[in-house]
Amino acid sequence: MSELNKEVVDLVWGKPSGGGVSTSIFRRWSQGFVFSEHEQTALKQFEGGPCAVIAPVQAFLLKNILFNRESSNWRQMSEEEQKTALCSTLSEILESACASASTGFCLVTWAKGQSPHTSTLSKTQTQPQTQAVPKPESSQTPQDPQPTALAAEDLGFEQFHSVLHKRAVLSVSDLREEVLSLYQSWRGCCGVLLFLYSVILTKGIENIRNEIQDPTEPLIDPIHGHGSQSLVNLLVTGHAVSNVWDGDRECSGMKLHGIHKQASVGFLTLMESLRYCKVGAFLKSPKFPIWILGSETHLSVFFTKEMLLVAPECPSEQARRVFQSFDPEDNGFIPESLLEDVMKALDLVSEPEYVSLVKSKLDPESLGIILLGPFLLEFFPDQDSGIPDSFPVYHYNGLKQSNHKERVEYVEGTALVLGFEDPMVRTDDTPVKRCLQTKWPYIELLWTTNRSPSLN
Repeated sequence: MSELNKEVVDLVWGKPSGGGVSTSIFRRWSQGFVFSEHEQTALKQFEGGPCAVIAPVQAFLLKNILFNRESSNWRQMSEEEQKTALCSTLSEILESACASASTGFCLVTWAKGQSPHTSTLSKTQTQPQTQAVPKPESSQTPQDPQPTALAAEDLGFEQFHSVLHKRAVLSVSDLREEVLSLYQSWRGCCGVLLFLYSVILTKGIENIRNEIQDPTEPLIDPIHGHGSQSLVNLLVTGHAVSNVWDGDRECSGMKLHGIHKQASVGFLTLMESLRYCKVGAFLKSPKFPIWILGSETHLSVFFTKEMLLVAPECPSEQARRVFQSFDPEDNGFIPESLLEDVMKALDLVSEPEYVSLVKSKLDPESLGIILLGPFLLEFFPDQDSGIPDSFPVYHYNGLKQSNHKERVEYVEGTALVLGFEDPMVRTDDTPVKRCLQTKWPYIELLWTTNRSPSLN
């Protein structure tokens, strides 16, 4: 496989029984980072699968556009601004994945003279043989094929891996320059895979294997083409751990790795509403009010500009998080024997006599358990979280077919966060809402469109 280490292919795709990845799976993953012609700050996804890379990139892209860019209209960008914003975002993710400053970075590009054309493009446009990508989208006529979105029809899995080149970059400043210079590669054929391989080699294959819970599990399912949670976590946090809880946990003598610090963008999943998992505070409460939303098969992004949603924890929120860390099965209670440990972790008075008094008050029937609700009321009564009652929200789904008239655009709405369930303002029960309720149990959503946005 030429210069590209076969270990990378095994890590990403596993070792399919048929000896290779199916043509359809590889084709779905062979698109580049292409902006929507209907929403200048949104990336398009053409088929299922690459959302595991595109959605995290979109989340970081929005973070940089909303909070790091001086512009009166965050939804408008020129082609040059799109280039700068995308490349800055890709560089940021690569920097996060870098295991050590001394090891530097690795960019995976086309070998010299090997950048492919789309075969459909060559039939409709005349361009020099050295040109790797077509004109930008905005300059194409409506009848032109999608620019660099899908791989060349004659570029197969084996051929793709035979024409790749690894480029070492030692400093952050050089990385940013190199990533910017490779913009046409990122937006061109297989740009998503080129970036993914760059992240993997920058992180280090061995480092990734040490973080993944099951080293034999590939980052991309070779049967269905879906990205794994380890892949999403790698792009969001720089660590390819397989779990979404806070910290590490012991299970039957095995250490299961989780998230170890607050992420810049968050992650919520419909699987938590179905009680398949529990997302920890480091992903649930990120630094910026942007959350990747996971369904059973797809990733989308929910975001707002309201920074109060990610303000530092108030004491009651911290107490809830600490209490729940002693309740890993999310039962809503802990054994009374752990009460002293919880109180110590929260720097509450924890003298044995006082702890005993609290036990008798919170467990008057001597059931041997302490419920979360009474515990919070005892020590943190009437605390306001500081979250506004309502705020504008947006939802992004990169799949064309999941958008109205197949136009990839943000869906606007208003969120109402109540402290209790109010039947007078109850809205539709949708997957997006159920996903968000894992963070805000009594959230209600009022969308400006006739139909709610799709999580799939």
